[in-house]
Amino acid sequence: MQIALDAMGGDLGPQELIKGALLALEQDDLRITLVGDEGVLQDLLQSASASQTLLERLDIVHAQTVVDMDENPVDAIRKKKDSSIMLAFDLVKSGQASAAVSAGNSGATLAAGVRKLGRLKNVARPGLASAFPTLKGPVMIMDIGANVECRPLHLYQFGVMASAFSKLYNVTNPRVGLLTIGEESGKGNTLIKEAYNLLQRSSLNFIGNVEGRDVFQGDVDVVVCDGFVGNIVLKISEGLAEATIKMLREEILKSKLAKLGYLLARPAFDNFRKRVDYAEYGGALLLGIKGIGIVCHGKSSALAIKNAIIGAVEMERLKLNDDIARELAEGIDGVAEGI
Repeated sequence: MQIALDAMGGDLGPQELIKGALLALEQDDLRITLVGDEGVLQDLLQSASASQTLLERLDIVHAQTVVDMDENPVDAIRKKKDSSIMLAFDLVKSGQASAAVSAGNSGATLAAGVRKLGRLKNVARPGLASAFPTLKGPVMIMDIGANVECRPLHLYQFGVMASAFSKLYNVTNPRVGLLTIGEESGKGNTLIKEAYNLLQRSSLNFIGNVEGRDVFQGDVDVVVCDGFVGNIVLKISEGLAEATIKMLREEILKSKLAKLGYLLARPAFDNFRKRVDYAEYGGALLLGIKGIGIVCHGKSSALAIKNAIIGAVEMERLKLNDDIARELAEGIDGVAEGI
């Protein structure tokens, strides 16, 4: 299997991305195409501390330009057709790669994926889904930023696509909840009320409305929301995890007794840090396109890149897009009255 990696995207530079690629090659039997400035990438590979066997499973496709993080996504993919993001998806479109992974401009990655690969049949809006840690296991949240304004049909389809995503974590018959301001069926704005009716009539295992406090309890496997709400959930979750770790560190440093307690409980703290680290989940899946695209955090470490690449491999092996297309085709009649 071949994965295309936008080797120029991300805040930590191509060196970190190459480290992530090498970690993925160590874990799985695949090849990776690095897309970016060939001269820069060749120099980094020559100085990389990796075996020749691993390096031989890396290919390079030269890209003339890079989409900067602050560029307008639509303008960027229109003007920079030879950018690393665009060429990565070109490889997927031509069949030379099974998936594209990027830690670059997330809007441009989304736009490039949709433009180059197109939408799956019956998908009204592709979107971004991500796994979040909970007390009992990962929860899939969709959409987390691709679609700020949605219709009820979009939320239903997010439920279908994120349910397929759950297969990556061995979840069968995932419980689907609709994120709103109260558990009662009448709570929420017009969009939520109409989406509730669609989800209730669908073949999904819809358990009703869920509130923000329910997301991390582990009693729901898929949380559906529009991209505006989902992105706020994403950013608050990341910020809360970072703030919690910093506050714990500050309290530990206040006394010698607390420092001693930390030494005794250090394995527990390390495990907690690992559970809330977004790097363990790789990146967000771009679902609803005719191919596989993964959007990574701009500050993704080598571990995050590795996990994103492995996630792309598993998505291809499990044929999640086939599941999404089949479920949407079979379920369209059941929700047609509410469209």
